[in-house]
Amino acid sequence: MKTITDEFMMQMMQTAKPYTAVLLKSGPTVDHHDAQSLLWEHVRRNFALHEEGLLSIVCPVSEENNLKGIGIFNADVDQTRIIMEEDPCVKAGIFVFEVYPTRSFPGDYLPK
Repeated sequence: MKTITDEFMMQMMQTAKPYTAVLLKSGPTVDHHDAQSLLWEHVRRNFALHEEGLLSIVCPVSEENNLKGIGIFNADVDQTRIIMEEDPCVKAGIFVFEVYPTRSFPGDYLPK
């Protein structure tokens, strides 16, 4: 493992910028009669948000539990909340969400 100096850490910490983390969870109508088509539109919307530079990272959770996905938005908490409230699955009650302010380093990515 590479040795990380205090100087490197201080330099990196100065580059951190605010983002918003979203936890997507099962909602009260997770068994909605039209869930499959609404989920398809939810995914389409996620692609559009990613293309617009607003949804930097999206990670669906495939385990059968209450947590359904994790997203990192390149937006503040208020803007992210507004974006999420317009999600078709959120509007239908299939999903509910929590938003959290966070910080990370621009240019971070998931490895190929």
